[in-house]
Amino acid sequence: MRTKKTQPSIAKPRVNVVTLGCSKNVYDSEVLMGQLKGNQISVVHEAESVGKDDIIVINTCGFIDNAKQESIDTILQYSELKEQGKVGKVIVTGCLSERYKPELETEITNVDAYFGTNDLHNILTELGADYKYELLGERLLTTPSHFAYFKIAEGCNRPCSFCAIPLMRGKHLSKSMEDLVKEAGVLARNGTKELILIAQDLTYYGLDLYGKRNLDELLRRLSDVQGIEWIRLQYAYPSGFPMEILDVMNERENICKYLDMPLQHISDNMLKSMRRGITRQKTTDLVNAIRDRVPEIALRTTLICGYPGETEADFEEMKEWVEESRFDRLGCFTYSHEEKTHAHSLVDDVPQDVKEQRVEEIMDIQQGISLEKNIQKVGQTFKVLVDKLEGNFFVGRTQFDSPEVDNEVLLEASADYAAPGSFVNARIERAEDFDLYGRIVK
Repeated sequence: MRTKKTQPSIAKPRVNVVTLGCSKNVYDSEVLMGQLKGNQISVVHEAESVGKDDIIVINTCGFIDNAKQESIDTILQYSELKEQGKVGKVIVTGCLSERYKPELETEITNVDAYFGTNDLHNILTELGADYKYELLGERLLTTPSHFAYFKIAEGCNRPCSFCAIPLMRGKHLSKSMEDLVKEAGVLARNGTKELILIAQDLTYYGLDLYGKRNLDELLRRLSDVQGIEWIRLQYAYPSGFPMEILDVMNERENICKYLDMPLQHISDNMLKSMRRGITRQKTTDLVNAIRDRVPEIALRTTLICGYPGETEADFEEMKEWVEESRFDRLGCFTYSHEEKTHAHSLVDDVPQDVKEQRVEEIMDIQQGISLEKNIQKVGQTFKVLVDKLEGNFFVGRTQFDSPEVDNEVLLEASADYAAPGSFVNARIERAEDFDLYGRIVK
């Protein structure tokens, strides 16, 4: 009897995923990589060296000019490597590709395929993989395993005049609570202790699925997931803010007293033109009400300088308001004139050097506020999540700080040991503008 020879399986090329842009792109890349791993495809994230058979998947950002240029430069870099025979294929996905696919296909022709922001199934097909529904919550984290970005919704329904996100991400679409709780459970079992909730607008969560803003209920259900010790809120929209989430913050110890709420400006002229749906007075009342409800809360915001028509008086008003409001954390950006947004019909009349000077002035004010607030922490003891060992210090964060963008707590490695991913109690001994120095207390 003749035995049938089995054909040797042909190994699929390695996929190297390159991620540009915000935490939402980080999340999308991690989901893609989890699916590829589930399909037994070798996948790495931003490998230092590439192989001639590698498939490069570039997850692009298309939000503002600098981000777009970085994405284009990265596509050109890898397409040149393909021309030289140093990589196998180049695939482009993400926001830039969603927004400018026809132009990219015309200008950069040796890319093998372009996909948009909601094309996961098609990307997998291109890579010889199938979408596996049973992998819900399975991701290949690119962050340290103890924290994870946790996307609860996609897209945005807000009409902000300067923002191109709806063009790239579509309308708001909430994920179901059941799926989110399951995903959180998977992460917790794999060692994740901190969930950083992200969406274009967290506070809109549930309106499309449940007919009401339901972030408070979602927070309670996520708070019950065993192993999750911190839940952090990023990207809350001020107009229509659901105050009930603050009650949950007070009720549950594992929900950080932290809120990232981009306010963009304070001048009524600018807020109206930006189509923010809020006034200076309502903004001030909201900030005060949040602080009254949760006195310990750390408020983070972001502002835009140089929006069309921003006068010196508008800017001075914002400066004075920043000094008065004393945000715990603050970022500031120059306005970027984006095609197909409502504001693109306006004249981009603030010179770039003026925009940059205004950003610098705002950040100088915030630097002083941050130093004052940090000095007040000297002598106090905080629960700190240790992120990494860097040089001579273990670097961690309090509940009042998000990774990458906020203050850090530095613990001298020669004096203390703290395993990355662990929680310690640290007494603050010294403060700088954006850093705290402490010692572990038992």
